[in-house]
Amino acid sequence: MIPVYDTVRSHKFPIVTVSLIAANVLVFLYEIQMIDSELQGLVFTWGLIPSHLWSDPTSTWVGIFTAMFLHGGWFHLISNMWIFLIFGRNVEARMGSIRFLIFYLLAGAAAGLLQSYVLPSSTLPMIGASGAIAGVLGAYLILFPGSRIASLVPIFFIFTLVEIPAFIFLLFWFVSQLYSGLFAIQGSAGSGIAWWAHIGGFVFGLVMVAFFTIHRKAVYRN
Repeated sequence: MIPVYDTVRSHKFPIVTVSLIAANVLVFLYEIQMIDSELQGLVFTWGLIPSHLWSDPTSTWVGIFTAMFLHGGWFHLISNMWIFLIFGRNVEARMGSIRFLIFYLLAGAAAGLLQSYVLPSSTLPMIGASGAIAGVLGAYLILFPGSRIASLVPIFFIFTLVEIPAFIFLLFWFVSQLYSGLFAIQGSAGSGIAWWAHIGGFVFGLVMVAFFTIHRKAVYRN
């Protein structure tokens, strides 16, 4: 299922969502100017390496946050930013910009910490915004369970646009991450995708959304 848009609209411009997307794009444009050795140095310096979390806490704890702004390729970047745009703007409208920014960063940190806890011996740098975005998805599930997510779904080898209830779309996504995470544990410490970061971010969003949401009546339309 490829999400295209959601049916909830707010009247606030999502300044933090757009700014974070811009920051990720700018960092990636900086990355692609580098030669391979420079890029590898950047990733190993500013990415999050689970096996270094306690042995080199100074640089590693900084990496928990800097890793969120690094991406491994165009598809990695575009897919993350597209999903973030769809779900982030309405969550930001409900939380307020400053609260949303703090929530996003803490969700990303929680994501990295869980991945490091589950696979502590991994020497692969973790990069990407997907853990923080997973936190946004968890918050969206609580705030907009009745929303519908228009998604491209393959039906008899043809992609068809189908509106799927948000709670079904997001619960399906979470179960798929959990299944993949359990498989990664049974397989090896270096699966290439930080499934447990996705799980950690999502659970953080579910649990912490109430502490960041502005409890006031907002104007939305489906």
